Amino acid sequence: MVQVLVVDSDAERRWGIETVLQFLEHEPIPAEVTDAGSTATHYSGLAMALVGIDGNERSCLQRLIDSRPELPVFLVAPDADARRRGGDIQHGVLGVLDLPLRQGQLTAALRQALSHNIRHREHGGAGRAPRLAGESRGVQRVASLIEQVADTDASVLILGESGTGKEVVARNIHARSSRRTRPFVPINCGAIPAELLESELFGHEKGAFTGAISARQGRFEMAQGGTVFLDEIGDMSMHMQVKLLRVLQERTFERVGSNKPIHADVRVIAATHRNLDTGIRDGSFREDLFYRLNVFPIEIPALRERSGDIPVLVEEIIRRIEDEGRGSVRVSPAAMSCLSAYHWPGNVRELANVVERLAILCPYGEVGVEDLPKKIRDAAREELDSGDGAAAAAEPVNGQAGVPLPAVDWSEGIDLKGYLTEVEQELIRQALQTTDGVVGRAARLLGLRRTTLVEKLRRLDVERPA
Repeated sequence: MVQVLVVDSDAERRWGIETVLQFLEHEPIPAEVTDAGSTATHYSGLAMALVGIDGNERSCLQRLIDSRPELPVFLVAPDADARRRGGDIQHGVLGVLDLPLRQGQLTAALRQALSHNIRHREHGGAGRAPRLAGESRGVQRVASLIEQVADTDASVLILGESGTGKEVVARNIHARSSRRTRPFVPINCGAIPAELLESELFGHEKGAFTGAISARQGRFEMAQGGTVFLDEIGDMSMHMQVKLLRVLQERTFERVGSNKPIHADVRVIAATHRNLDTGIRDGSFREDLFYRLNVFPIEIPALRERSGDIPVLVEEIIRRIEDEGRGSVRVSPAAMSCLSAYHWPGNVRELANVVERLAILCPYGEVGVEDLPKKIRDAAREELDSGDGAAAAAEPVNGQAGVPLPAVDWSEGIDLKGYLTEVEQELIRQALQTTDGVVGRAARLLGLRRTTLVEKLRRLDVERPA
């Protein structure tokens, strides 16, 4: 049970709100518009305030916010015009609820208010890393690797497709390390022109180049004692790779335009969506830098490879939206099934964008299948229609009951990962040969989506038959 301040000049409407709160086993604290501030001050245990919009809301809100600036406030709007007026009131208001109040909407708002209260008590949650959400084997392995490497100073190379959450992993490593009280400084190496990247990383002196009107610290200097996160390291130019290698080897750097060495007391975490082995072969990435960075590799699985984590991720994204005071939303079971059937080429980043869009379209409401983007609905329908194909893939091919296992000398052991990769490559080749190279049909034989098979062809370097 929590205490909720109910402020409304309309006595009948206020009584209706109090009734809903009592039904939900919460304690309503009624107040007139003129007494809102003094009542809020009197009750220190208030979780949130519900303020009815009646034309005097601005002066009422001002008194309320002045008396309890940390108290989460929601406006209660009886009609569209009131909601529009409520939307004009930004400062100190977390959201606008419809009348009549619905249980799901009010529960979501209360959950957001409680998160707001916790965040306020913790001074904004500074220094907390976003949670690595997921219960799949792949995510649990990543979490285990984070725990193992966090409290060392080893360089970490995080691998994975764009949008899989590489910065989340980096922040978790930093937050669990002995450097957690020092800065975490990220930089996207692919987003900064090559001619400016050296200055961004190592700083510059006044007059070092045209436009350098004053001396400036670089990211390595800002992160002293902490962690530098070099995102998209695979996009770094060869010139900067040489500079970075020298810093990693000698633990010193110099600002542009200076010859004074500065000690680099930083831990380096790098990330890329590129295949650096391929980059080494084609000469776009230095092999010696790769070995410096790849002391402890962590590979993050794509979202399509862990679709069972999607409900957990959706809940986590909604929680973050609530924590940041940007509303709330609920997802129906049918809509969640559609989300789980989609292949998510943009990974977790794309999922987060969709959930945030739904929170705007259906504020404090429940998302149904019809509210989802068309491409997600179509993908779910295609997945349902291809159910027979998936079932066919489970049947033996060419009379074979399964994949023959190798004879293993267990005194020597086996490279399980390498062997499974070879088996996967061979099965994909057989499926492509059976279907004369038609990827869509091969995907159905393998029980995969076409986009998943295309990605596996690229990742496993399997060539389609001519």
